[in-house]
Amino acid sequence: MEPVLESTTRMSQDEFATWALRRVRELGRRELIGGRIVVTPPAGHPHGAVEHTVANMIGAWNRTAGAGVCFGGSQGFELPTGDTLAPDASFVSHERWSASTPHLRGKFLRVVPDLVIEVLSSTYDLREKKTIYAQAGVREYWVVDEAKRRVLVFTGDGLGGFDDGITFAAGATMTSTVLVGLQLAVAELFAAADL
Repeated sequence: MEPVLESTTRMSQDEFATWALRRVRELGRRELIGGRIVVTPPAGHPHGAVEHTVANMIGAWNRTAGAGVCFGGSQGFELPTGDTLAPDASFVSHERWSASTPHLRGKFLRVVPDLVIEVLSSTYDLREKKTIYAQAGVREYWVVDEAKRRVLVFTGDGLGGFDDGITFAAGATMTSTVLVGLQLAVAELFAAADL
């Protein structure tokens, strides 16, 4: 797990946006979790390769399905929970995209993704972020665990929580309730980790 730096003072999403968007060239991912700024350092190998692979795989599915918009790890989302997060990969359906507020260039998006994917790098991914994503209304949450060569998939219960999850091991082919028709060989997600 990578170390994180957490602020001791709280701020609003608007204050955070002003602060974070002025620091685009600084190293590290900055997120607003529970009113506190959380900064994680740039990811170590093979995190970036696994992140790129999973984003490409959902992008390939979407090019065929044409069901929405896919994002990489640099996209920030201002969630209705008061948190601003940047998942490693995400998908927003056309339905949610068109129902959300105007999308302004250079600003964080104010839409709740249907699918959020985090490549496990800190305890925030399985604790705080999982709770935030569930409360915000994310329909499906994947935690890609490179060290254990597995993907944990949590499905929203419609009540602000997730189910207990399903674990897909490296030899499995996973499916998704959000990305209908997706057939993803879990071992392919980790191929870049072996380079």
